[in-house]
Amino acid sequence: MSLLDTLVHEFQKEAFLISTQKSKLDFDLIHDYLSKHSYWAESIPRDIVERSIQNSLSFGVYHYEKQIGFARVTTDFATYGYLADVFIVETYRGQGLSKWLMECIFNQIPELQGFRKWSLATADAHGLYEQFGFTALARPERMMEKVNFKKYS
Repeated sequence: MSLLDTLVHEFQKEAFLISTQKSKLDFDLIHDYLSKHSYWAESIPRDIVERSIQNSLSFGVYHYEKQIGFARVTTDFATYGYLADVFIVETYRGQGLSKWLMECIFNQIPELQGFRKWSLATADAHGLYEQFGFTALARPERMMEKVNFKKYS
């Protein structure tokens, strides 16, 4: 059994809950948002979303029992974390939930502390992530990528 299978953290703030318990996740909501409302995963097949969640530390954001947000971290739990698929559904934006989610991920999860490096990609949320120490690449000449990007259809 891996750490991903056993790691459960929950944080409560008034009527809102952040949980890493995968059994609480609403896969329909997550797939719908990513495939229809995100610029980074437009038309992504459900099986790929499910596989990405199963192999990541996933965070659900809930209002009472209803899921209203999501994020996931791909990590080795030792040196590196990649933050991905962060969203709060539109009707719940503007309440500080994204910031609270980032505070929980970066400051409250013991297994995610002390990494040498975190990374993420964003087209429009630089201000949020800068509050948590993210900057443009210090040495982009050292970074490489292999892109096998395809449009899902």
